[in-house]
Amino acid sequence: MKAMILAAGRGERMRPLTDHTPKPLLVAGGKPLIRHHIERLAAAGIRELVINHAHLGAQIEAALGDGSAFGVEIRYSPEEQALETGGGIFRALPLLGPEPFLVVNGDVWTDVDFAGLAIATGDLAHLVLVDNPPHNPEGDFALIDGRVRSEGGPRLTFSGIGVYRPELFDGRSPGAFPLAPLLRRAMAAGRVGGRQHDGHWFDIGTPERLATLDTWLNR
Repeated sequence: MKAMILAAGRGERMRPLTDHTPKPLLVAGGKPLIRHHIERLAAAGIRELVINHAHLGAQIEAALGDGSAFGVEIRYSPEEQALETGGGIFRALPLLGPEPFLVVNGDVWTDVDFAGLAIATGDLAHLVLVDNPPHNPEGDFALIDGRVRSEGGPRLTFSGIGVYRPELFDGRSPGAFPLAPLLRRAMAAGRVGGRQHDGHWFDIGTPERLATLDTWLNR
């Protein structure tokens, strides 16, 4: 399975840290956030990666190169302006190919077992959900008997990690668009599975959360 790391966000809430450094290259635990993902993906046996970028994207390519230093192969999907999550994945579909692929937000840190993620036959998506963090107390979706629903049941937070089939994007056109409406459409059709991750997960949305992760990794 191929994997895509989403790295095109501007990181407005991370300013001034992101004024001169793209958010995926901010350091926690002695290494850039995106390197944590690359190393865990490689350890899981996932060696073909696609990384999109926009803001200061040349820095990302310069830092990571072709991926050989990390035991992976990296291909890039540059965006002149960030295309949001849905649009960014859609643009990268030719690089990801016809089979299901893993997508990981570049601004999270997690110990999710990437090797254990899979999508059921007939599903369009498989999402990893986590307990609601303080900044998202209402959650995003419900997880009921292994199925993800937009309504009903106790709500959990989408981790930014999922496995998708290219068919999830059928009918879309190039441009910027969010992923959530596509997921909700697939949920309404009963075609989204999921699991809850009970391990560690950090959403690095602010300088304070970055500092918290850095302290935790260096404990």
